[in-house]
Amino acid sequence: MANFSIHIKTALHLFILMVVVFFFNQCSSENTNFVSIAKISPAPYPEPQPQPVNKKVSYIALGDSYTIGQSVCVTCRFPEQLKKKLESTIPNLSVDLKIIAQTGWTTSNLIQAIKEQQPTSDYKLVTLLIGVNNQYQNKEFSIYGSEFPQLVQSAIKLAKGNKTNVIVVSIPDYAYTPFGQRSANPTQISAEIDRYNAFAKSYCDSNGIAFINITDITRQGLIEPNLVATDGLHPSEKAYSLFVDRIAPKASEVVQK
Repeated sequence: MANFSIHIKTALHLFILMVVVFFFNQCSSENTNFVSIAKISPAPYPEPQPQPVNKKVSYIALGDSYTIGQSVCVTCRFPEQLKKKLESTIPNLSVDLKIIAQTGWTTSNLIQAIKEQQPTSDYKLVTLLIGVNNQYQNKEFSIYGSEFPQLVQSAIKLAKGNKTNVIVVSIPDYAYTPFGQRSANPTQISAEIDRYNAFAKSYCDSNGIAFINITDITRQGLIEPNLVATDGLHPSEKAYSLFVDRIAPKASEVVQK
């Protein structure tokens, strides 16, 4: 009888041990499966990144010989250089350029040309550089005084009515060229150019229009002859590139708005 009890207890101990081992194995198997699944689960896909969008903007340049680029190549004039600089520094930007300018034009000529050509009023960027021929042709200053504001307002209209899209560029000083030095009074030329530019800057400042001064660049023309074109009068490609260095920051801001 005693031996029978011992066998019963031994069997019971073995049964309990087997149950414990069974559950232990089950738990180990589940943990192993969990780790295995975690290891082979594919990494999450990266978040899709927005792709740059191609952007086309229109730019119209208004002016005279300094805008059309008298005596330099077509791609050397400052509007073309500005277009190239914007396209090369702003990803996926395309600039559609139109120029209304001609050598010898005064403010009156430019007003008439805009009326005749009737450009659309949807330009993202407008530059205006005008006045040297009013001075050179000895026009009454009052003509510039009344017509320059008119041209600025026309530029604003062309810029979708947004004055922050307009950039006025100062008048170069041709007194610092071989041609200017042959004139009767180069100092008087500079003084008159200063008067025109002072009026333009004052008007722009009062009306919240960007005004970029490039006149000092052209006043280096005698000590840096490479700033003067081969005709001895107009700015060279190099001079226009320096113009663009000053205009580009504001122009870049405009086209990216």
